[in-house]
Amino acid sequence: MQADNTRNKTDKTKVYFLMVVIAALLGINGYLYFSNKSSASSSPSASLNTEQERLKLEVEKIEVELDRVNLSNVNLNDKLIEEQNHARQKIEELKEALRRGELTQKDLDEAGEKISNLRNFVKIYNNKVTLLEQENVYLKGERDSLKSVVTTSNDKNVKLEKENKKLTAKVRVGESLKAYDIKVSAFKIKQSGKITGVTRASTANQLTIDFALVPNDLAEKKYHRVFLRVIDPAGNLIADENNMFEAEGQKMQYSTAIEFSFNNDNTRYKIDWINPRQFMKGIYTLILYSGGSVMGKSEIELR
Repeated sequence: MQADNTRNKTDKTKVYFLMVVIAALLGINGYLYFSNKSSASSSPSASLNTEQERLKLEVEKIEVELDRVNLSNVNLNDKLIEEQNHARQKIEELKEALRRGELTQKDLDEAGEKISNLRNFVKIYNNKVTLLEQENVYLKGERDSLKSVVTTSNDKNVKLEKENKKLTAKVRVGESLKAYDIKVSAFKIKQSGKITGVTRASTANQLTIDFALVPNDLAEKKYHRVFLRVIDPAGNLIADENNMFEAEGQKMQYSTAIEFSFNNDNTRYKIDWINPRQFMKGIYTLILYSGGSVMGKSEIELR
């Protein structure tokens, strides 16, 4: 009888234990069920938020890439500028939509499609800008090459021009007339017309320059004009201000001028010059010019 009582107590204990375990399992299952249900109900929202953040990041990456393309040293044509402005407008619209939030899955799908199109546009746009940059480099190279050719050509022309000037100068020197055996005499012309040679400044009123020309086969056999410049002992040029000629690259005044025929035949020539002033004591210098250069010079001293 005692053994039966003990067995009954043991069986009751087992039953109570099993009931506790079952209750615990039911509690756990209930918790898991409600937990999973709660997670399931919040999952779409979390997924949407994650997708929205990802799209924001994609838009920012596309904008950065577009900015990077614009860093290239290229002047964009009107079409490229228009395409870029359109893309930036789309980027701003997407950024604003994503900033506002509360997007449905359909909205996010559409945004994703627009972002994909933008990504493709930026890729094509980048290729266009790169091609334009390469064309500019090529054109710059061609321009620099042409510029170099033009510069070289100009340098050659300048060099040829200098050489031509030198050659022309040499030819002029070769063709120019040169006087030698220049003799200067002072005379007094009396009222009767008689001419008397003198040596004193007080009695002289005319100088006569007598000279020969160096034989020159290069000089033209034609009429040549010779200019005389007379400088008094004080260093002053005696000349009419209206008497002008050009020699040695500058305008000069002359005292008198003559024309004579050159035949390269050892002919002697003479220039008579009447002083419009009173002669003074000292040395007078006489310089002859022809063909734009000095032909010869001489001096005479009057006492």
